[in-house]
Amino acid sequence: MRKIRQGDTVEVISGDEKGRRGTVREVLPGRWSGRRSGRNPNRDRVIVSGINLVKKHQRRTGDVRTQFGIIEREAPIHISNVALVCKHCDRPTRVGFRVFEDGSKARYCKRCGELID
Repeated sequence: MRKIRQGDTVEVISGDEKGRRGTVREVLPGRWSGRRSGRNPNRDRVIVSGINLVKKHQRRTGDVRTQFGIIEREAPIHISNVALVCKHCDRPTRVGFRVFEDGSKARYCKRCGELID
């Protein structure tokens, strides 16, 4: 169970875009690395809509359907540089987990204590 998921509203807490908010479009988990077993947490990244825009110079190809020229798109941000925004207190917060009697887990806001989902 992840602390930040697709569709969550997050706020950037460091870098050039600090203080800006957006919705998570995609979560890119760390990949398996060559000889080491397990996931590499240094590669956990998120793509946030409208944040960290970069310009890509795309060459024209023979395919008619592809865009070409200078294309603006979102670049991934490391997951440690964003904080989840609580819907109840409308502030960036840390996320905790609560386990219920039936064994299900739910995320909650550590600032106000309300359930997030």
